[in-house]
Formats: sequence, structure tokens, C-alpha cells
Amino acid sequence: MEARVGVDGGSATRNFLHRHHSRSPPQVSQIGTVPQLLAGGIAGAFSKTCTAPLARLTILFQVQGMHSDVATLSKPSIWREALRIVNEEGFRAFWKGNLVTIAHRLPYSSVNFYAYEQYKAILRSMLGLNGHGGNPHADILVHFVGGGLAGITAASATYPLDLVRTRLAAQRNAIYYQGIRHALHTICRDEGFLGLYKGLGATLLGVGPSIAISFSVYESLRSSWHSRRPDDSAILVSLTCGSLSGIASSTATFPLDLVRRRMQLEGAGGRARVYNTGLVGTFRHIIHTEGFRGLYRGIMPEYYKVVPSVGIVFMTYETLKKLLSHGPFS
Repeated sequence: MEARVGVDGGSATRNFLHRHHSRSPPQVSQIGTVPQLLAGGIAGAFSKTCTAPLARLTILFQVQGMHSDVATLSKPSIWREALRIVNEEGFRAFWKGNLVTIAHRLPYSSVNFYAYEQYKAILRSMLGLNGHGGNPHADILVHFVGGGLAGITAASATYPLDLVRTRLAAQRNAIYYQGIRHALHTICRDEGFLGLYKGLGATLLGVGPSIAISFSVYESLRSSWHSRRPDDSAILVSLTCGSLSGIASSTATFPLDLVRRRMQLEGAGGRARVYNTGLVGTFRHIIHTEGFRGLYRGIMPEYYKVVPSVGIVFMTYETLKKLLSHGPFS
């Protein structure tokens, strides 16, 4: 079973549209578009809210050493940092920046899942995979390339909100940005409009492989699972395969994620720039000052986060698709 709302449904209207547009590239019909966008957006926002405390811990660990002497840093401790947040900022601080996370994630997830279905349909058509026959190797390629293109599309469309979210979450006691609108205005004033796109190169370089690995591993694992145990719960399958796909993609792309976070914080709050030599120079600077392990600073809270996060987003997406397919938009 594949994630294909609006791609190959069986309604009479969809068949009518297919017959009248058979010469055009396959497109997601309007019937499936609204449920698909709602399912993807809600799934992403719900997942991010559930795992916001771990996400903030990951960001705080990732930026350690950026403006501090690495030699003086204590050994990273998730529990110690969590207690510090509670004692100094209060329990609600775990969700600092979560509003902008939701504001970012709703359009990001919607565009991501919708674009994935679109790219997958186009790639299947280009490779002649629209028949019932099936080529496992070609399917993996479709999932990988389609997922990568979808991730790049979604990240580019919503990047300023991602940057604002990082800056809000990285603030501790000194509050420089008061909220989403204030942050957008202040960044444009202090750093220019292009300041909203700091770190975009590292983001695009990482998000393509990340989403590609996530989707391809997810689809491959789920297909293999269903072929061996077709009667297992769809929710259990989606949760397990989604979690494993998240671990795989995070492990492969975490250094790029760390670098993009630090580049997003360049010049934040009027602080001096640290990295002035671009993406490659940033990697070299981190390795030189913090060692290779510095590229994986914060990987443990990321692991703790990604298992429920990716699992929840895929599980919620699949569940909402089924519910919405029978709702007023179907």
C-alpha cells in the first residue's frame, strides 16, 4: 500500500478526468488535493508539538561551542540541560518557538507530501511504471528522487519561518526576538532581506538527501512488511517504518543540519559573525575547533526525538488520509 491519495483513486470523476487529460502528465486530481494537504499539514504540526522539548534541546546542543570556548564546555547532558531550562526559564520554555514551528510546519508538510505525490506520479510516468507490473529497483529510485525533490521544494517555500524558529528556540534568558513578526522585522532591519535565507544552501544540501532517505526507507520497509505480514495493523506498520526511516536519515545528514543551524544564527541578536568562509569553511572551522565529534553535537536528543516524531507524522498522515477520504472533501 502506497501513500497515493489523489494519484490513482477509483472514483468516476477521477476516471473522467483521466480520460480527458490522458495526453498530459499525470496530476493529482482536485478531489484528492484538499485531504492530502490537510493530512500532511496537520500530521507535521502535531508531530512537532509532541516532540518540541527534544527539538529545542537538540538546537541548544547544536549551537554549543559557537560563541563559547569549547574546552570549557561540560559534557553534554540531556537531563542537566532539561533541568536548567525548567529552573531558569520555566516548563513552558520547552515549547519556545513552537508557534512558529507550527506556522512553518503546516505549509511545509503540506507542500512536502503533496509535492512528493506529484513528483512520484511524474517519475512513474517517465519511467513507464504506471502499469500493474512493478519494478522494485525503479520504485526505490522513484521514492528516493521524488522524496528529495519534494523536500527541496518545501524547504525553499517556507525557509524564512524555519530560520525564525531556530532563532527563537536558541534564545535563553536574554530575549532579543519577541515573536514571529518582530523577528522577521528585526532580521530584515539588521541583516537585510537576504538575512532571512542564511543557511539556505546547507538546508537544501541536507533536506534533499534527508527526505529522500526518509521516504525511500519508509516505503521500502512498509512494502516489505506488507508482503510478509499483510494482516498487521497499518498504524503499527507506519509508526515502526517511519521511526526507522527517521533514524536512518538523521544519522546520514545530521552534520549538515548542525551546520545549517549555526549558519542560521550568524549575526543573531547583533552578535559577531563566527563563520565567514561559506559552507565548506564552516565544516572546517567546526572540525578544527571541536573535532569531528563536534559535527554530531546534539545527536542523542535528535535520536530520542526522531523516533516518535517521524513515526507520529507518518502514522497521523496515513490515518488522516483514510478519515478525510470519506469526509466532505472526498
